[in-house]
Amino acid sequence: MTVVRWDPLRNMSALQDRINRLFEDAFPANQSEAEVSLCAWQPSVDIYETAGGIVIKADLPGLEKEDISLEVKGNVLILKGQRKEEIGVPEEAYFRKERVSGTFHRAFTLRSVIAPESIKASFKNGVLTIEIPKQEEKSPKQVEVNID
Repeated sequence: MTVVRWDPLRNMSALQDRINRLFEDAFPANQSEAEVSLCAWQPSVDIYETAGGIVIKADLPGLEKEDISLEVKGNVLILKGQRKEEIGVPEEAYFRKERVSGTFHRAFTLRSVIAPESIKASFKNGVLTIEIPKQEEKSPKQVEVNID
């Protein structure tokens, strides 16, 4: 058996990393404090790149298409909406209540300005799929300047 000298500071950096991750999960960096306090919950999203562009998939179980709003402002795509509270079940009848209702708001900054009319979105089985096509790269134009 090997004897290892005990160092009380050895695990401090691992502990600090865990605490940092806890705060990052509780308070996401992509939203301001005002947005976090106004929103009851945040849908989980996957964002990935394909040959044709960027795809965003958001889990929105229990919502209807009418409960969801998509906006584009410059190079920011804004997803917001509301999950309505179940009506007819009194609070004291619940044994456990984990599903959150209320408003949500997610904003995604895209690499470049996009044309809003080119975005396609579909909603099926509680999953919103947003397809953002890649913009054509504008090649620099060469201009000859006359010298007087």
